Amino acid sequence: MRTLGARLGAAATSLYRHVANKDELLELVVDEVYGQIEVPDIHQGDWRHAVTTCAASARAVLLRHPWIASVLGQAGQAHLGPNEMRLNERMLALFEETGCTLAEADDALSAVMAYVIGTATTEAAWLTTVARSGRPEQEWGDRLQPALTEATKPYPRLHALATTDRGDVEETRGDSFHYGLDRMLDGLTAHLTRR
Repeated sequence: MRTLGARLGAAATSLYRHVANKDELLELVVDEVYGQIEVPDIHQGDWRHAVTTCAASARAVLLRHPWIASVLGQAGQAHLGPNEMRLNERMLALFEETGCTLAEADDALSAVMAYVIGTATTEAAWLTTVARSGRPEQEWGDRLQPALTEATKPYPRLHALATTDRGDVEETRGDSFHYGLDRMLDGLTAHLTRR
């Protein structure tokens, strides 16, 4: 709180007129970030496109704010913030459009958001390392390639992956994200079809 007060040109004690404590401040900050996530309306019953758009937006927001991964676990009541509640309400409605019960919609929402947060947290860690290097992502990845190739030699599958040209690093990250999300939504679609 002292550091924040100093950056704002105010005493730390004056911040307590606005928030009760650091925990409340973190909850407000997390909710503010959640407010940047887009949840589109369903057009012509295409729930999957809407969920994919929301997941991609959440990933982009989390990558734009890489520090958030370190505070998510500390923001205990952030789920009660108006932005996160709006997000969750709209996502539940999307999943209900598939024929899910409200409880199933809640489970589907939890699974998708856990995937997005987990993937984006890993990506954010990578991007933070890249930023510290002062080099563009592709250049940093290219510079690491010889070390990666050498380190994976005793592991044939990892070595095969490491020595396969995957092209643009940023594009590969995006493709990997969408591959996992698509498989998750395939599973939900299959489950709903069996019902």
